[in-house]
Amino acid sequence: MSKTLRIAIVDDEPDMRESISQWLVLSGFNTVTYPSAEDALKEIGADWPGVVITDIRMPGMDGMAFLKRLMSLDSALPVIMITGHGDVPMAVEAMRMGAMDFMEKPFKPDRMTELAKKATQMRRMTLDNRALRRDLSEGQQVMSKLVGHSAAMERLREDILDLGQADGHVLIDGETGTGKTLVAHALHAVGPRASKKFVPIACAAFDPENLSQKLFGPQEEGIPAIEEARGGTLCLEDIEALPDGLQARLLGFIADQGSPAETRIIAISNARGDGKKPEDLLRPDLFYRLSALQITVPPLRSRGEDILALFTRMTEQFADEYGCEPPQVNAQEAAQLLQAPWPGNVRQLINVAERAVLQNRRGSGSITSLLMTEGDEDQAQATTTEGKPLKEYVESFEKMLIDNTMRRHKGSIAAVMDELCLPRRTLNEKMAKYGLQRGDYL
Repeated sequence: MSKTLRIAIVDDEPDMRESISQWLVLSGFNTVTYPSAEDALKEIGADWPGVVITDIRMPGMDGMAFLKRLMSLDSALPVIMITGHGDVPMAVEAMRMGAMDFMEKPFKPDRMTELAKKATQMRRMTLDNRALRRDLSEGQQVMSKLVGHSAAMERLREDILDLGQADGHVLIDGETGTGKTLVAHALHAVGPRASKKFVPIACAAFDPENLSQKLFGPQEEGIPAIEEARGGTLCLEDIEALPDGLQARLLGFIADQGSPAETRIIAISNARGDGKKPEDLLRPDLFYRLSALQITVPPLRSRGEDILALFTRMTEQFADEYGCEPPQVNAQEAAQLLQAPWPGNVRQLINVAERAVLQNRRGSGSITSLLMTEGDEDQAQATTTEGKPLKEYVESFEKMLIDNTMRRHKGSIAAVMDELCLPRRTLNEKMAKYGLQRGDYL
């Protein structure tokens, strides 16, 4: 019998409470007793890990009023009513209100055990389903932060969903600022360990001695990361910063776990941005252990019109934060955003978006001037090596313009037609072409 669920026994008669509790404990259940409904309600709420057995006739709040309160807190909570002679009609009414079942005094102990077993099984299933829904919801929330519909981002999302379920160790690499830590969170959130701990460690933030203690212990305060992450995910950022000795200890830890691993390792490497690859900086045996599953996060410059979608989202968020209107992007600025080399990737774009909002609030400056001052002068003047025909830039800008206008008018087709001077048929055709749905803006 599961020891994680409890049975709350609520009865104003001490002998009755104790006798029920003793029998259920002997039957393998965990119990907790309360002399009144008022006392029980101090601890029992939604998602309470257990079930309730309560008398109907009690001073103060009686069993019927207690049941009503419990159902308002959690309508799926199994409640078993204890009735005296002549209270059966009341017990039937209680079942109509949501009680699971009732026992009439004097009741047989075996009957009570049978009902308790059924109730705890029901509660376990309910709580497990709720936990699963929460995990799926959290996974969807993390995945929704991976903005963009470019081919590169579609592949990235598919890789995350596939490798998230695979549950093996993963190596994530890519240039600085591409969002590798977000990808690591997403891998954890969509996988079977989503309800377990996600423990991130920035390897480059510690000297070798402190890093050793942080990872493997002993520590003056807290527990080492490998213990804290046990059963969940240990995320090692800047894995290439691990000294050789700690790489060997990590390799030993991975080998000792066997397969399947109790703790999943997600390693993040920034080496690629320096012209080197992770395999150049890690022990070969550790690299091959970690890179059986590998994700390379695409640079921003390869993501096409995602750049405009990201810039729009960021400026809207910053505008809301600063209490002002987001800047409007014209065709020339949109083309410049798409052509910029973005050496700092998404992190750099976020900085530009925030500064654009602050400029717009002051009523001065332009996105062009921001792009010219980002990074060194050579980078600011450069264009991407992935040249695109003018038609692609025009279509990207057109899609962004319709998307922004639909957002601003909350899906009002008439208002969008009026502002953009487009007939309905043309607007409908362009929305279909760019995959824009009116329902997404309502």
